[in-house]
Amino acid sequence: MGENEAAGPGGFFTLRTTAPVPDGGHLTLARLYAGQDAPLTARIDTVAERLGTSERRVAASVAHLGLAARLWSTALGQAALTGGFPALRAEDLHWDPRLSAPDDLWLDGGAMLPGSASRIRDAVQCGHLEPLCAAIRRDTPVPVRLLWGNAGSALAGAVRQLVVWARTHRRPDVAARTRALAAELFDHADLRGTGAPHGPGFRRRTCCLYYRVPGGGLCGDCVFDEAPRRPPGRPGPD
Repeated sequence: MGENEAAGPGGFFTLRTTAPVPDGGHLTLARLYAGQDAPLTARIDTVAERLGTSERRVAASVAHLGLAARLWSTALGQAALTGGFPALRAEDLHWDPRLSAPDDLWLDGGAMLPGSASRIRDAVQCGHLEPLCAAIRRDTPVPVRLLWGNAGSALAGAVRQLVVWARTHRRPDVAARTRALAAELFDHADLRGTGAPHGPGFRRRTCCLYYRVPGGGLCGDCVFDEAPRRPPGRPGPD
């Protein structure tokens, strides 16, 4: 939803559509995907510091999960509410790694697209998540399977929040569109095996590694029932 959309769930679903201050740190995601890696490196550094972890792959995973959630949410939320969503072209979508939602993303114009699952997949999965995966791995060798698990978890999280919002605001039409879109989006080789069921009760089949953060514990959709025990200095499972 645009930043002035009062009827939507807000937060991760909000997309800034007015230009930020001129001296801000926004850059197009196209530049990041093309190899301008310094902002992503800085973001991972910041996440590592905030989490208090020395394991870079943990910070890289958490940073990736947050941006994946923003990208899915800005498309899926508007499509479920209005039947359309912004094109989210990488050359029009600006990101400031220093900021949190909803100020981290800024869309500079761009067309509206029909809110079909195929259009959302093209815009988000193909247009962003695939090159974002490559960018993350240029910084840190995080397993591809883990990153797609993050993508599935982020999509399921957006579905869960939209369904809760729809129930609270008595919008069964929004809940129905959300579930239908999610079912189609998950029906893809990269996402189908990331977890199940493909909806609000999603449980992932890989771990985002958050349990390795000091005091981190398990996420709500974690593959584990309890945090694995590991010898000191040994990496945990992916």
